[in-house]
Amino acid sequence: MKGSPFVTVEAAHAKSSKVRHVPLNKKAVDALKKWKLQQGDETGLVFKSPAGGRIRSVRTSWNRVLKDAGIANFRWHDQRHHFASKLVTAGVDLNTVRELLGHASLQMTLRYSHLAPEHKAAAVALLE
Repeated sequence: MKGSPFVTVEAAHAKSSKVRHVPLNKKAVDALKKWKLQQGDETGLVFKSPAGGRIRSVRTSWNRVLKDAGIANFRWHDQRHHFASKLVTAGVDLNTVRELLGHASLQMTLRYSHLAPEHKAAAVALLE
């Protein structure tokens, strides 16, 4: 895929067992570049195991980050809900949101894209 940078979700790691390419916006790319400079690492891995290789599971690290940050009742999966809702709030059509999340059906995408009441009020206000 040419153009914007992207993250590839390999089929072996995808729930759908299908490869997916997710584009990254400038803010994400800048954050990754800054992280790479701070780490001084050339392996291509964003996060490494203590031994310097691939992480097999992020559960322990994720739980420690949440604890250190004082964040409670937050699951890894909540980020997908947030991503979907932000896209819909920004006016992205549901089919594109579905493709970015890797869902087979729009029904599943609807479960992820929760909107605030203010968003609905703004939609109705467009009719004025």
